[in-house]
Amino acid sequence: MTTTNFTEVFEKAAALVKANPEDLLFRICELLKQEVYHYDWVGFYILNPDKNELILGPFVGKPTQHTHIAVGKGICGQVAESGQTMVVQDVTQVENYISCGLDVQSEIVVPILKDGKFVAELDIDSHSPAPFTADDSIFLARVSSLLSDRF
Repeated sequence: MTTTNFTEVFEKAAALVKANPEDLLFRICELLKQEVYHYDWVGFYILNPDKNELILGPFVGKPTQHTHIAVGKGICGQVAESGQTMVVQDVTQVENYISCGLDVQSEIVVPILKDGKFVAELDIDSHSPAPFTADDSIFLARVSSLLSDRF
């Protein structure tokens, strides 16, 4: 198991945000997947308030059929509803889990809030059992905060 230096990865993410490339969200996905060994799928879901659903934005990893998720449904939908980070160390233990693939064992979803309102979320799937720590939650909350102005 490799130890991730979240401070270094955050500094790289902050530099990307400052550079503000056109494909910023995709590049953040690439950075997180490359730098953190247990981040196997990294993507953004963006709220469509008119339809009360999440729409898949930029992502890195295997393609998913879940391009639209109703608010409240699955882990992503629950985070959209609550505005709170959700860490699931074993996806088989979640009743309304929406499976994106047989390899996924755990998931962390972090809300992106703008002016205190939910606008999007950062979703990460892992093929590792129970890999997420408090450090992941803190780090991803900081990254999400960096990105809130982009929505």
